[in-house]
Amino acid sequence: MINKDMKFFIVGLGLLGGAYAKALKKNGYTVYAADINEDSIEYALENNIIDEGAVSDYNSLIEKADVIISGLYPTAMIEWLKENQKYFKKGCIITDVSGVKKGIADKVQGFLSEDFEFISSHPMAGKEVSGVRNSDENIFKIANFIITPTEKNTSEGIKFARELGEILGFRNITQLSLEEHDKMIGFVSQLTHVIAVSLMNTNDNTHLVEYTGDSFRDLTRIAKINEVLWSELFLLNKEILVKEIDDFAAELNNFREKLVNEDVEGMKKLFIQSTERRKLFDRKDVKNRK
Repeated sequence: MINKDMKFFIVGLGLLGGAYAKALKKNGYTVYAADINEDSIEYALENNIIDEGAVSDYNSLIEKADVIISGLYPTAMIEWLKENQKYFKKGCIITDVSGVKKGIADKVQGFLSEDFEFISSHPMAGKEVSGVRNSDENIFKIANFIITPTEKNTSEGIKFARELGEILGFRNITQLSLEEHDKMIGFVSQLTHVIAVSLMNTNDNTHLVEYTGDSFRDLTRIAKINEVLWSELFLLNKEILVKEIDDFAAELNNFREKLVNEDVEGMKKLFIQSTERRKLFDRKDVKNRK
């Protein structure tokens, strides 16, 4: 499906877009890119991350591309695709890195010409920094790649997405529906970010920086957050995330009641259950590192 003659165009050369570009170049593919930041394009060209790039007037690059990868925020991607699909090569495949799918992937497939195929995917990878200068294709080696097809996708399109995940070097490649993806992401990613942000905002804890241990640092690592992107992602998945917050609050109150009532056995049961559930993730990590 994917061959060495295929040319990739990445719009949005940030942390993930840059990592995609590095992985594709390392594997011998031609990579073009566009970004609103001229410094990002210049850096990528100087460091051989892309073959050609532009801040504006990049229509000729789009026209040469067999694959278009959107590294844009979800709503910005929709507008960009609407505006630029007139330049797409017939048979072009489009994919994305969006953290929310329902209302995004189906909307794109609703207006995109039948000459092209949009197959949505989500690289479950990232860092607490941004920009192509901080991009690193090695983050994919320990990460999951989720393909989220709809009934409008072809078997060839799904096969393409799987091959792309393999080329990029993801540890694990799976497939979910749009609904399954957003429910999953509401719990494992969005809720965890809400918890980290809430913990940092519980009180002014900056004076504890000289005393804190690894547990606090580990729990709040993802509290360093892009306020524009994550506000958008949370609102796009509002219904699911609100339910996850409510469920977490109920479990937190459950623990509080056991503590208030000095229910030692009840707390021990919760500790044992959480330990056993966490072990499942440890075993999977070990298995996938072999």
